[in-house]
Amino acid sequence: MATKLLSLTCIRKERFSGRYPVLWKHLNNRPRGGGGDGSPSETAVLKIDDEEAIASAVFGVTGMTCSACAGSIEKEIKRLPGIHEAVIDALNHRAQIQFYPSSVNVETIRETIEDAGFEASLIENEANERSRQVCRIRINGMTCTSCSSTIESVLQSLNGVQRAHVALAIEEAEVHYDPTLLSYDKLLEEIENAGFEAVLISTGEDVSKIDLKIDGEFTDESMMMIEKSLEALPGVQSVEISHGSDKISVLYKPDVTGPRNFIRVIESTVFGHSGHIKATVFSEGGVGRESQKQEEIKQYYKSFLWSLVFTVPVFLTAMVFMYIPGIKHLLMYKVVNMLTIGEITRWLLATPVQFIIGWRFYVGSYRALRRGSANMDVLIALGTNAAYFYSLYTVLRAATSPDFKGVDFFETSAMLISFIILGKYLEIMAKGKTSQAIAKLMNLAPDTAILLAVDEEGSVTGEEEIDGRLIQKNDVIKIVPGAKVASDGYVIWGQSHVNESMITGEARPVAKRKGDTVIGGTLNENGVLHVKVTRVGSESALAQIVRLVESAQLAKAPVQKLADRISKFFVPLVIFLSFSTWLAWFLAGKLHWYPEAWIPSSMDSFELALQFGISVMVIACPCALGLATPTAVMVGTGVGASQGVLIKGGQALERAHKVNCIVFDKTGTLTMGKPVVVKTKLLKNMVLREFYELVAATEVNSEHPLAKAIVEYGKKFRDDEENPAWPEAHGFVSITGNGVRATVNGKEIMVGNKNFMSGYKINITADAEELLAEAEGMAQTGILVSIDSELVGVLAVSDPVKPNAREAISILKSMNIKSIMVTGDNWGTANSIAREVGIDSVIAEAKPEQKAEKVKELQAAGHVVAMVGDGVNDSPALVAADVGMAIGAGTDIAIEAADIVLMKSNLEDVITAIDLSRKTFSRIRLNYVWALGYNLMGIPIAAGVLFPSTRFRLPPWIAGAAMAASSVSVVCCSLLLKNYKRPKRLDSLAIREVQVERV
Repeated sequence: MATKLLSLTCIRKERFSGRYPVLWKHLNNRPRGGGGDGSPSETAVLKIDDEEAIASAVFGVTGMTCSACAGSIEKEIKRLPGIHEAVIDALNHRAQIQFYPSSVNVETIRETIEDAGFEASLIENEANERSRQVCRIRINGMTCTSCSSTIESVLQSLNGVQRAHVALAIEEAEVHYDPTLLSYDKLLEEIENAGFEAVLISTGEDVSKIDLKIDGEFTDESMMMIEKSLEALPGVQSVEISHGSDKISVLYKPDVTGPRNFIRVIESTVFGHSGHIKATVFSEGGVGRESQKQEEIKQYYKSFLWSLVFTVPVFLTAMVFMYIPGIKHLLMYKVVNMLTIGEITRWLLATPVQFIIGWRFYVGSYRALRRGSANMDVLIALGTNAAYFYSLYTVLRAATSPDFKGVDFFETSAMLISFIILGKYLEIMAKGKTSQAIAKLMNLAPDTAILLAVDEEGSVTGEEEIDGRLIQKNDVIKIVPGAKVASDGYVIWGQSHVNESMITGEARPVAKRKGDTVIGGTLNENGVLHVKVTRVGSESALAQIVRLVESAQLAKAPVQKLADRISKFFVPLVIFLSFSTWLAWFLAGKLHWYPEAWIPSSMDSFELALQFGISVMVIACPCALGLATPTAVMVGTGVGASQGVLIKGGQALERAHKVNCIVFDKTGTLTMGKPVVVKTKLLKNMVLREFYELVAATEVNSEHPLAKAIVEYGKKFRDDEENPAWPEAHGFVSITGNGVRATVNGKEIMVGNKNFMSGYKINITADAEELLAEAEGMAQTGILVSIDSELVGVLAVSDPVKPNAREAISILKSMNIKSIMVTGDNWGTANSIAREVGIDSVIAEAKPEQKAEKVKELQAAGHVVAMVGDGVNDSPALVAADVGMAIGAGTDIAIEAADIVLMKSNLEDVITAIDLSRKTFSRIRLNYVWALGYNLMGIPIAAGVLFPSTRFRLPPWIAGAAMAASSVSVVCCSLLLKNYKRPKRLDSLAIREVQVERV
């Protein structure tokens, strides 16, 4: 998205506003202005055309090494009909194509790039953005990466699906699709046709949706009246009544209406018509992720207990009782020919385990084989069936032959299934703990809230306790000491301290008074607050954080592609190795290639070979491989969220651990971002109040931080300081990176830097030059003011450096990470701030595109670059960088463009983010060592490599237990990340920061 922030070419206004709502709102609600310090501000160019729409697509291109590669790709693409423009960026391995959709489509373009000898993947497609919808689906029945890869393939093959991510660890899918081509019902149907159970979690339509439960007597006629009454309400988009149930779903615009209005309409509509009914917010009743996970755990626990009931006797009769004289005689008693009581007992006990308790493996195998793939269920089914049916063969031969001597393996199949179910039980329990971060976040919102009734004069006339889900926008709620803030809003009365650590990770309470914003889910510590609600439901900060963490856990890290590639041929390879092992040992036995003494007394050569083959089949586990990356990413992103560092997925984690160079913006990043006027020097005789009235009236039209500082300072000279009425400014013009100009009270006012003034031929006196030099030497920004083309004053604005910025830069140096400052401010101020924080390399007076170019230069020099910024003008650089880090207090656009969001807005979290990514990625590597190393060592041992020299062999049931343990070990290895502690040096910085604040 942010690749177009500087020059946004949009053929139709509505497409742009639909695709970039935040930026469109930003551009419409503010003048395109800048301050006067030389800092670049936002700018945008919109071109509206009524001709055929030009679509835009961005491809990631792998294989480009030089400009010649880029040239060959560009040449091939431009040969296609309907290509408007093609820009190939060899440095960033991207291709941005503008085309006419009526003549060519993105798939044709992608194929053309691949025909040129390069690998291409679609990153962004503007043609589909307007009609894109996102739904999340819970998928039950996945056992390994083969399952998740199959579902992804099924979804991506559907016409209208733009992107599909399936996460094995959390058993969910996120699908981006075109609702004009297919519905989410079709997605669910295709997943179920592939052999899995699919449950819709949410769709793009569910952003503002509430489910209501109806209690009381009602008829079809009364429900129809309710539906029509709700649909007539302003802001209601749709109403869905589940026939035969008491549930009503309402899709609505929270800015216009809310759930209390719906309840009031429902109860008043039916009352007096068919009896009184009551409407309440519908409780999920156990269909949520957590409740379903608990149900799955119970099912596996129950299956394991039942398997023990049958398996333990099988084990005892096969392994223990045969050595107890009295019982052995009973078990060896022949019923028919050579068929003994022991064999019948083991057969009867093993059959329920094989076909009832183990039925899930048959179902999973059938589903996998039906779609032409193989998964872990296939391995388990083949291994257990080989043992069971060979044992059944020996039973039938013993019953029909007077001299047959054979050994059954019923204990092998029964114990295999029991241990595998135990492993799945432990694995699901462990996997549940990896997503505890989301569960904790979701439970932060309080169940109830105190709603205040306020009259037209703002006086409180009453209060009532309501369900927290019934809060609507613009409500006034009361927050008592010790209670959680029920929803996002701002304080309209009262003073208190609010603990925001559960949201931002910041342990220190934050003072709140009138006008300050509060976040839903945070804890009010001492005073009483009256809060006006501004955001509810899915719009709240808490909901957005949860959604961001969930999306991060759904996104795949590039390193996971290794597991996906391996999983495609893993199971077939294991089956081949298993068969080869059996055949090799069988032939070796038949041809007497090893002494007969090697064969255990209870077996023959065929049975020995069969056990080796079964062991190979069941010890290989693709599950561990599939869980290696996602479980670590889940825990890592969850830990980051709890510490105020929001990491947008595995890709950001993977890139961040390689960072060796960080580019810092200055204003709002290294500095506090709240500049103040510290000095005013007039060069002409005039009243300071009149001076600031003219300057503030001009700057009030700009939202630049320096402009705001000037306006705030100007308020001090007014009687109506709270909400002053400034004179009207006419002809306001902003020159990006230079200054602003307007006519106020008939006088032309210009506020800006030296370049700005020189451009309008305004003479800068020696006194003014001296004042500017003095300000720059003190790390202050000098701003010049002219009235009617005559220089009349110089302002000095200071933006204090953030506490511990110098220490943070020092720690980064000790981590072998280079720090660079890139700012739009003047050189003098930039150099002064850089010296103060300990940065050696500085780029000043840089426009937004120049920041991005600097990032690309560093990347070309071999650096892995992170960009830390907070403004719209930082967005191009945030996108260009390998890792973009947005300061949490920055703009929505910067946060949207970044890979990592630092909620606490301090530089310590830059270090935390990089350190956490390094720890997480090292955990992923360790997981792969567990998963791959385990299989590389386990399969040869199971195949009998050690048997000739040591007589050591791995019985199938032990191999099955080891397979189950491998998945559990990988998940537990990831869970150790929950003990992550940020570097100790940061804790000392935090203590010092508290001491500074107290002083």
